[in-house]
Amino acid sequence: MHKGLAIYPGSFDPPTNGHLDLIERGAKIFEELVVAILRNPEKTPMFSVGERLGMLRELTAGLKHVRIATFDGLMVEYAKSLGATCILRGIRAISDYEYELQMALMNRKLEPTLETVFMMPADKYSYISSRLVREVAQAGGPVKGLVPEVVEQKLREKIVLPKREPRYVEVSDRTGFAGKKLDPKGTKRKKKA
Repeated sequence: MHKGLAIYPGSFDPPTNGHLDLIERGAKIFEELVVAILRNPEKTPMFSVGERLGMLRELTAGLKHVRIATFDGLMVEYAKSLGATCILRGIRAISDYEYELQMALMNRKLEPTLETVFMMPADKYSYISSRLVREVAQAGGPVKGLVPEVVEQKLREKIVLPKREPRYVEVSDRTGFAGKKLDPKGTKRKKKA
């Protein structure tokens, strides 16, 4: 275990299984890990800071080296105020790396004693992002396996989808059904006598 305090900053809107994977693994590496929720007044989150704080506290209750907090302003200033020596960041893809590298270099410029450690999530979480989870949930899709159960429940409570009438598709091709309305579940063909 590395001595010292690390910060894992993010919006966590909502917390995903990928976030939880990094928190659990980070807790094994660092003496103390502060999961720091950014309060950004310029964004309109799905979940309030209080809701995200509550979910993360519940999810990390069994991890004794993990603390959940909130911050605003420059993350390096917050890190200095805590005496942190390291920032933990997750990288899922090359596009994440490019952004995170820029941030790490800027953080180093602002505070040379603050290191950044990049961790890749487990393969099964490598494609999950909070944005994608929100989009799938808002479209009425399943998020089971993408987020912890408590978050899945909170998403269901937050998103109330209207009942949809079955959609019918107008077909215009050479199948002989052109101009007819088809049930999206398929068409029933008449049996020949």
